[in-house]
Amino acid sequence: MKYYVIAGEASGDLHGSNLMKALYKEDPSAEIRFWGGDLMQNVGGTLVKHYRELSFMGFIEVVFNLKTILNNIKICKKDIQEFQPDVVIFIDYPGFNMRIAKWAKELGMKTDYYISPQIWAWKENRITDIKRDVDKMYVILPFEKDFYEKKHHYPVEFVGHPLIDAIQNRTIVDEIAFRKENNLDEKPIIALLPGSRKQEITKMLSVMLSVVNDFPDYQFVIAGAPSQEYSFYAPFLKTKNSHFISNKTYDLLSVSTAALVTSGTATLETALFKVPEVVCYKGSWASYQIAKRIVTLKYISLVNLIMDKEVVTELIQDNCTSKNIKIELQKLLEPNYRKQVLENYNELEKQLGGSGASEKTAKLIVRNIV
Repeated sequence: MKYYVIAGEASGDLHGSNLMKALYKEDPSAEIRFWGGDLMQNVGGTLVKHYRELSFMGFIEVVFNLKTILNNIKICKKDIQEFQPDVVIFIDYPGFNMRIAKWAKELGMKTDYYISPQIWAWKENRITDIKRDVDKMYVILPFEKDFYEKKHHYPVEFVGHPLIDAIQNRTIVDEIAFRKENNLDEKPIIALLPGSRKQEITKMLSVMLSVVNDFPDYQFVIAGAPSQEYSFYAPFLKTKNSHFISNKTYDLLSVSTAALVTSGTATLETALFKVPEVVCYKGSWASYQIAKRIVTLKYISLVNLIMDKEVVTELIQDNCTSKNIKIELQKLLEPNYRKQVLENYNELEKQLGGSGASEKTAKLIVRNIV
């Protein structure tokens, strides 16, 4: 059978790659074309467009890049029509994917959505479009099933969170070798995860690195995104106690003592690696002003949203200062505080539903086509 998969950012590339592996296992003769990244490309199939050409963060940034976005939609529609897949599989990335879903459904194509748009956070009115344009929705957060089924009477499948599989299936890193290969000394490591898009990295790295001199007994290591070149990060690496490692985030987290993390999937990844973290976020002034008027959530990190309480501290916009980061990071290094955070992380993992999300989803997708 023929599958067309659309992922528009780094997290989608990760989950898309694991889903593709499961699809090939479930359907060995599968033909897959996709929009995604290096991880999906390494699995097989045909890459149509890389997500680094698609990612624009914030309301204002989207407006400035509207021509490019509309052209990508046009390219995608043409490619799908020529491929004639048995199913189109959407992975998050709703601004783009919901447009394609509407068009594909009107043409009579089967539409499956893996990893729901976060309509429980904002744009809840998208439920009307989802009911009309999406045949099957596979959700990965425990509260999403109740949100869709009890509140909106739309049946969905809760498949568990694919990050559990991605982390369990990784190659275990040799810490001594890892430090040697990356020119790191024996000091404990504080990981910096500033995001994957240029706009957010630029916003976040300067403030994250501003506290390096306050922690001379630790070394700070930037987790470079696979979508960005070293030359982009180089201007930030002026502090003696800071380092850079590209495309090895999981290895880095597995040997880290604490982390500063930009909001997003990375907050959950860090928690599943049992690394105490401070969540940091700064957007453009205009984008933030718009967002705070339409997003009604109590928290911005997945960790806190799933647990429905503040497990990790969130420093957002004007609160994301050097002073506050220093205070919160010092707390994470205190034994009693760390113990409390780690106990909450254990409970978080239980709520995520166990392993096998990619395999469950692939089986359901194939079963629903046949």
